[in-house]
Amino acid sequence: MIGSIKGKIILKTEKFLIVETGGVGYKINVSPDVLPKTKKIGDEISLWIHTHVREDAFDLYGFLDREELEFFEMLINVSGIGPKGALAILGIASIETLRKAIGTGEISYLTKISGIGKKTAEKIIIELRDKVANKVSEKGGNSLQDELDALEALKSLGYSQNEAREALKKVSPDTNTNIKIREALKILGGK
Repeated sequence: MIGSIKGKIILKTEKFLIVETGGVGYKINVSPDVLPKTKKIGDEISLWIHTHVREDAFDLYGFLDREELEFFEMLINVSGIGPKGALAILGIASIETLRKAIGTGEISYLTKISGIGKKTAEKIIIELRDKVANKVSEKGGNSLQDELDALEALKSLGYSQNEAREALKKVSPDTNTNIKIREALKILGGK
């Protein structure tokens, strides 16, 4: 199986990159977070790879760091979550925020992700809580509540859920609700 790829970006779309290495171009599906962090066409990139083999497909999923790859692999081991669903989950919030949501059993946070219903969110929490528990800080619940409050405040100001989540991902997770909102508004105002 392919574990990593280092090569030149020859195509960049909204959902995947084509990276050429050794004369072969590999189509690599990436999360929405990876694309803005990638360089322009022609530049070198190094990605950690998850190879997903099915009866009718051989798909590659790329990540900039190993922690994101490991979290992705934990998610796809939950029954009912496939690679595309796991990418969608990773695109919604930072890994730290997702760990807090899972570790504290915050079903309402996970159900705000498109395509994740209450039963799937419960399944994610049940199957992954022990695996992420040691990495969740003591104040995880309060910080997560701050994030939820900030998300709701931004939505009430007229921003879409996706816009609000994207802005909140760029704000430090260790700040209170008011600071999160202020920083997110600066980010959203800069667009």
